[in-house]
Amino acid sequence: MAIKTLIIGACGQIGTELTLALREKHGNENVIASDIREGSKSLMSSGPFEVLDATNYKAIEDIVLHYEVEEVYLMAAMLSATAEKFPMRGWELNMNSLFNVLNLAKDKKVSKVFWPSSIAVFGPSTPKFDTPQTTVMEPTTVYGISKQTGERWCEYYFNKYGVDVRSIRYPGLISYKTMPGGGTTDYAVEIYHEALKEGKYTSFLSEETALPMMFMDDAIKATTSLMETNADNLTIRSSYNLGGISFTPKKLAASIQKEIPDFKIDYAPDFRQPIADSWPSSIDDSQAQKDWNWKHEYDIDKMTKTMLAGLRSE
Repeated sequence: MAIKTLIIGACGQIGTELTLALREKHGNENVIASDIREGSKSLMSSGPFEVLDATNYKAIEDIVLHYEVEEVYLMAAMLSATAEKFPMRGWELNMNSLFNVLNLAKDKKVSKVFWPSSIAVFGPSTPKFDTPQTTVMEPTTVYGISKQTGERWCEYYFNKYGVDVRSIRYPGLISYKTMPGGGTTDYAVEIYHEALKEGKYTSFLSEETALPMMFMDDAIKATTSLMETNADNLTIRSSYNLGGISFTPKKLAASIQKEIPDFKIDYAPDFRQPIADSWPSSIDDSQAQKDWNWKHEYDIDKMTKTMLAGLRSE
């Protein structure tokens, strides 16, 4: 019998594409999408959907029991830029939702949990290039603090209660299917929309700000691969480093100019610049490669071609 999966935060940038990918893999009726609001037409029409507040334990438990859910993907979060404006709301959503799901697993009501972490767990004192799996972590944002804390709790619940929780430190994620939701790397999605619409873009990060990024198809592949790996192969129960491609706004603009020669970019760094400055420029993900054969597929130019083609076809 196919296992039943619940995705909490299914209408966000990652959740939407993850839901559709898992439905294709496991069957529409076996993947229950949920969020605080309804999502895109393709998400809503392709399988079961429940309106759900991720901070409401009883509501999550009811859905888990009703659908006989075995695996939960907790994708609901307040991201870096938004959480700086609403610190306590960000903390409460990001932490309470995690405890709800970890406690369901501790009480054996679900058997496996995926929870995303982020490069935001790193801070200004972290080695900036090829950031190692285990290193100094002194995050400076509400989002980063909540993710670092979450990593500690995930490892604790694994060690103390045997909870099978798995996690990835996502870099900036790039997709043409869903708009991003208030992160510091959002420029790398906005730039493609503006390149096609206006032929120019003003970046909110400076031209030489290098950050780790990844095309969404690679992020989905990483997530499903990790969840399918035999538990005995996993050596990290906090969160795995995941590196994709690292680039600056200037380098991304040059990639776009190969496809749209007249494209122009200028720069007006805002409050997101110091956040970006506190994060790594590139990530060492050798542990993920070793434990579950991780390998990214998209380089910057393949991503640009795919993004522009995808946006043009919409």
